[in-house]
Amino acid sequence: MKLQITTMAELGEVIRATRKANHIRLDDMAGMAGVGPVFVGDVEYGKETVQMGRVLQLLRELGLKLTVDVPLSTEPYLQKIRQQGGLVRPSKRKTQRSIKE
Repeated sequence: MKLQITTMAELGEVIRATRKANHIRLDDMAGMAGVGPVFVGDVEYGKETVQMGRVLQLLRELGLKLTVDVPLSTEPYLQKIRQQGGLVRPSKRKTQRSIKE
């Protein structure tokens, strides 16, 4: 079955229903995905500010796939971006400056 998801609440409902259908406890789901149980609860109840990478990990653990319906006009741009190595940029870590005495 394919569902159109337009909100985090809708995605959370699907995640929660899938977890329950597989008889997985929330804390066990958290352990399987390497996240905390509070995070799983936040996702399942539609918190808008959750980290996408962790949500994707939950989806993978449950065997769910996230797809995006991309317009044909986007395809040439997507191919160009992928050929250039994508948009992923290395994170800039802040370094502590030593305090001069």
